[in-house]
Amino acid sequence: MNSDSNKLWQDRIYLLLGGIFIASLISSNLIFQKFFFWTPFAFLANSDSGNWVSWLSEYTFELSVGILPYPITFLVTDIISEIYGREKANRVVMVGFISSIFIMGVVMVGDMVSATQWSPVDDSVFHRVFGLFGPAVFASMTAYITAQFIDIRIFHFWKRKTNNRHLWLRNNGSTIFSQLIDTLSVLFLLCSFEVIDWVRFYPLLLNGFLFKVLVAFIDTPFFYLFSHLLRNLFGLKLGEELEI
Repeated sequence: MNSDSNKLWQDRIYLLLGGIFIASLISSNLIFQKFFFWTPFAFLANSDSGNWVSWLSEYTFELSVGILPYPITFLVTDIISEIYGREKANRVVMVGFISSIFIMGVVMVGDMVSATQWSPVDDSVFHRVFGLFGPAVFASMTAYITAQFIDIRIFHFWKRKTNNRHLWLRNNGSTIFSQLIDTLSVLFLLCSFEVIDWVRFYPLLLNGFLFKVLVAFIDTPFFYLFSHLLRNLFGLKLGEELEI
């Protein structure tokens, strides 16, 4: 691959990763009001391995569907941090923040205008789904901006400490701690704005954090895979970063 072609692909992949990041972030804010149940270890129900296995088989997560795309944002910033460096990761975080504020404005205007009589979605339904979007985005963005910058900072801290080795450590070490900060912050603000009842605070905190930890471990192979593919594509050594 010649230098011009290499530079073109660097830019394209950076834009692609940024697009995935922003899409995941905004979609998580738009759909957060629906909650669901998930029992991931139900297949252990018939096991005779002991009480803790029985407890694990019955453990049920109560989660917002907004949590489904959100962990992708941390995987993407880790990949960008690994390949493109801290500055480029911070830039994507800020673009995501600005994009979310813009979408919040669009949704709030859409909520204020009156629906026609023949509109498939009337004012009450639209307001019920999107009316809390403003407070939700404020809470989410406050938690998001804090957690993402913490994630990037810790990622590069472990990258320096391990001399660019142990990718799993900086991937999981940065993500798990930052996800705890994110989950704690966003739930505190949502409960403070009375979007969610305080009685749900601790169950959602536990469920949300455990879910994000589980996803962090699951996405580790993908972090290794994409980091390896991009290093090979751009001819980077382990720990080396692009300058674009």
